Amino acid sequence: MGLLNEFRRTDRLFRRYHSPHEDGAPILRVVGLRVQYESGVALDDISFELCAGERVAVVGPNGAGKSTLFKAIAGVISPDAGRVDVYGHMPGGHICIAYVPQRSQVDWRFPVNVADVVMMGRVGQMGLFRHPSARDWEVVYRALEVVGMEALARRQIGQLSGGQQQRMFIARALAQEAELVLMDEPLTGLDMGSQQDILTILDRLSQQGVTVMVALHDLKVAADHFDRVMLLNRRLVGFGPPDQVLNADNLLSAYSGRFHLLPTADGVLAWEDTCCDDEVAGHG
Repeated sequence: MGLLNEFRRTDRLFRRYHSPHEDGAPILRVVGLRVQYESGVALDDISFELCAGERVAVVGPNGAGKSTLFKAIAGVISPDAGRVDVYGHMPGGHICIAYVPQRSQVDWRFPVNVADVVMMGRVGQMGLFRHPSARDWEVVYRALEVVGMEALARRQIGQLSGGQQQRMFIARALAQEAELVLMDEPLTGLDMGSQQDILTILDRLSQQGVTVMVALHDLKVAADHFDRVMLLNRRLVGFGPPDQVLNADNLLSAYSGRFHLLPTADGVLAWEDTCCDDEVAGHG
């Protein structure tokens, strides 16, 4: 895939028209969402609402529809049924949504540097046919400073570590002045220190009123670092505080027998058996 094709697609949608924010509307409302691919149903009858500043972890087995959910919220794909509203309007015209796909979907050989990618977040703010102004570059470098990447502004993106790549994406969201940030598996493949760096930055975003949705596989991270957890397996199994959602019944239901629970002295050890995944044509 070319560099950040899905970023570019959403940027083109944002530039086409800007949707207003409806007073009193939640930042995100999803009602009866259904998405179906040729290979089967990816999401079915998903409904929920989010408030500004919430941190939400989206968890579930491989093929549960986590990536599909984020793409529908960002307006990258259109649902077959149901509706997604951001501040009361469909997502296609909003410049306040930052969608960060999985790192595996990015061509890291593309010849751009870190500052160039972060500047992509300014496109919706700048409008058509405008070159970046001094203020736009100031916003870019301020965003890089927030995530500790200012010294790497001119580094080619393929030379970054996994943690640095994710911090670059967060800087892009900051430069975009996003109010809703969707990150698909940002912690996958990162060491513990890099994971903690990303979680700390996400905490800062939440404190600034930015709503954050993060797709994860690690249930402990979800429980320890997020206000609410969405447990998904093509349908919504549970949504609420971690201690209410991540219980044995919900986990066994969501993971369809691939989840194992073992009592230990410290509580319950849980793990997923992924040897026989049955995904919907790779749409997670």
